[in-house]
This record gives sequence, structure tokens and C-alpha cells, in this order.
Amino acid sequence: MTEYGSEKMAEEERSASAEKLKEKANNYFKDKDYENAIKYYTEALELNPSNAVYYSNRSLAYLRTECYGYALGDATRALELDKNYIKGYYRRATSNMALGKFKAALKDYETVVRVRPNDKDAKMKYQECNKIVKQKAFERAIASDELKRSVVDSLDIENMTIEDDYAGPKLEDGNVTLKFMKDLMAWFKDRHTDTQTHRQTVFQMLVQVKEVLSKLPSLVEISLKETEEITICGDTHGQYYDLLNIFELNGLPSITNPYVSHRDFVDRGSFSVEVILTLFGFKLLYPEHFHLLRGNHETDNMNQMYGFEGEVKAKYTAQMFQLFSEVFQWLPLTQCINNKVLVMHGGLFSEDGVTLDDIRKIDRNRQPPDSGPMCDLLWSDPQPQDGRSISKRGVSCQFGPDVTERFLEQNKLQYIVRSHEVKAEGYEVTHSGKCITVFSAPNYCDQMGNKGAYIHLRGSDLKPEFHQFTAVPHPDVKPMAYANSLMQMGMM
Repeated sequence: MTEYGSEKMAEEERSASAEKLKEKANNYFKDKDYENAIKYYTEALELNPSNAVYYSNRSLAYLRTECYGYALGDATRALELDKNYIKGYYRRATSNMALGKFKAALKDYETVVRVRPNDKDAKMKYQECNKIVKQKAFERAIASDELKRSVVDSLDIENMTIEDDYAGPKLEDGNVTLKFMKDLMAWFKDRHTDTQTHRQTVFQMLVQVKEVLSKLPSLVEISLKETEEITICGDTHGQYYDLLNIFELNGLPSITNPYVSHRDFVDRGSFSVEVILTLFGFKLLYPEHFHLLRGNHETDNMNQMYGFEGEVKAKYTAQMFQLFSEVFQWLPLTQCINNKVLVMHGGLFSEDGVTLDDIRKIDRNRQPPDSGPMCDLLWSDPQPQDGRSISKRGVSCQFGPDVTERFLEQNKLQYIVRSHEVKAEGYEVTHSGKCITVFSAPNYCDQMGNKGAYIHLRGSDLKPEFHQFTAVPHPDVKPMAYANSLMQMGMM
């Protein structure tokens, strides 16, 4: 056999092996085991790096694990290999939509429609994306931070009529009480989609919590006495029945049972309204002992794509969503416990030298910028190797143990606690114990199979004590039920 023939045979064998790995990856994808799907797509690409389909499929697996930056990179690579590969344009458009880059997504949808003028799905996606781009342009045209009128100014809450047949929870003399909170949680649990809490009550709560949050700094500092304990929770993502389970396992919030965090309260899970109103209620009831921080999903772009905006509009009105958006902008970004433990949603910074005082000075009453300390606090992730690298999410960065060490040393801190990532055990300890991730949405999106967790910290030693729990049943409303149709992704 000639040398050329041997090379050709070896190439055919590599291609055949790669195809088997792709099929294996596809099966893992169908079983919603996206990590293994990514692993075997990657192995297939190592054998056959010029196959656009492998990049496209891995792009979708990355999308399912919220690695939007990696997904975007793979979709782009697929198109570099085959500019006529239509699924590549779909993938890249979806990646850009997930990142809130609507104009870039629109370009790819335009390409698909031009190539497939009779494709109804492509036409629908193009029209939906075009509508969002025009809406954003209109909002920018009329926006003026100085002159922008608050929704609160246009509300006439006192004259909102409560119908005679409404039997749901009502505030007591306009105030949240413990009885109201118990009634509210029971009402949500038993009447999950049938009858909503009255809009007058919800508007009253939102106006009050906005006032409370707007008086807080971007970095909230609290002190625990030696015998005191606090519970730190991570993402809840609209999983209301799992939130109730946390309270069942750990006790309701109170002056003697304080909680911190619960960031990324909304989106994906389809009981986000119930989650956020319960959390806001406890913030009003125990403002000094129930602490809420902002996550990357307490933002307009994420809410528009991943369900919260659609859910609020379905259960209430567009005006109410606008008020939620105003309230979210006042959520603090970080919490410092006993000057030793710093809690945030995402992680540390794209550059060295950021101090606690820099965090205190952040003007948070806005939608997050695409870069800088506010963006990093909401979006960054830890990595095992030293240094920094491009974010798998396409926003902010990934930071290594040396970055954590320098930040802690400069600011005289012991460790950080963050969320933002699903973990199989509900938590993960990295960077030699100095970076802790906690995630409180078990079986995330009804498909990840992960445990949830929360952390106890005592004032005496601030040593984290982890508590795991599993998902509980919920009514038959699927996750992402209210999400934008552009985020409904299949294998294609």
C-alpha cells in the first residue's frame, strides 16, 4: 500500500471513530448529561477538527450549561468551517441572544431567512428578534436617567379595588407581618396558578421594599456575635417549592435565624413571582436580619429571555414588571460578614487592585455594564489554574487561586462565598478553601439532578458548615414556561 493510501485509511479510521464519539455524545445530550456530551464532542473534534456539526452540537451543549461564551465560539468556528451550515447560524444567534447581543443575533437570523425563505421557524425567530431590537432602540431613545419617571409616580395604590370574592392574603394596615407571610406562603403553595395575590398587595410590597433597598450601600456589612449563626443560600431560580423546603429544613427567617443572599431569585423556574415576593416579604419583615443580594438574573436582558418578564406579564402586568426592574437595581451587590467573609453572586475581578472601598463606591442603580467591577461581581467564575482567562459565559472573566489570594490579602479577608454555578453536591470548595460556591436550586430546571445546599456560619470561627438537600415535587408547570420563544432550543 502506498504512503498516500495508508494516510487515507488512517484518516477514514479517525473519522469513523469520531463519528462514534459524536453518537455517544448525542446520547448523553438526550439524557441531559451535558457535561459528558461536551466531553465526547470534544474527543470527536480532537480526531476530526474540521467537522462543523461537532462544533455546532457542542455549542448547544454549552448553551445548556450556560457557557454562552464557549457556545458562541463553537458556533462561530462551525461557520468558519462551513459558511453554508444553517444550524451554525441558529446556534450563534441563540448564543448572542443568551448574552443579550440582540443586533448580532438578528444578523444571523436574517441569513437563515434569506437562505430558507419558507422556513416558518426561522421567520418567527427573525421577527421576534427584530421586535426586541426595535424595542431596545426605542427604550434608548426615550431614556434619560435624570428625567426618567418611576413607576411609583404613576401608581394610585389606595384606589385599587379589591374584589369582594378575593380571599387571598392582605397586608395588615399596609404592613407585612409574620401572619401575613405565613398566609402568603400557604396561598402560593396551594393556589400556585389559579388566583394571584392581589395586585394592590404586590404593588404595596414593591414600593416598600424599593424604599428599604435604596437606603442600603452597595456593600452591606454585618457583624455576628460569637454565639450567633447565619444561613447563606445561593441561586433559587424560581423553584418556589424548593425554597419552602429550605425554610422547612432550616426554619423560617427571624431575628434569631438570619439569612443572607438568595441571589438569582428569578428566571428559568416558573414560580419566580412566588419566590421573589416571599423573599421581599421577609426583607420587609426583618430588614436587619434577612439580606438579599443581586445576581446576574436580576437584570432586564436576562428577565426578557429567561422567563421572569413573561411570568410577571402573564400573572400581572407590564407595569408591574417595570417596577420589579426598578427594585432589582437597588439590590446590594455584596455582603461582608465580620470583616472576614465576602459574599457576592459571581466572583472576583478582571483586574487586580479592587478594594472593598471601590465596591462601596459602585453606582448600582442601573442595568449592569458589559465590563468593570459591577459586571465582574455578577458574572465572573473561578478556575483551577492561576491567572485569568476568557469567561466561558462570554461576559467578565475566570479567575484563578492566585487572584483570590491577592484579593483576600489586600482586603484582609479570609474567604469569599459565591453562587452562579450548578454544583452536583450543591456546593464546592476551591482555591485552597478560599473560594466557596453554594447553589440552592436542586435538580436545576428539572433536569440536572444536582443537590441543593446552604451554609451555616457561626460568629465564633466563621467556619462554613454545609447542609445538602434534594428537590421536592412541584405542580406540573415546566421550567422556562414563560421564557422567550427564542430560548427554546432543540438539537436541530
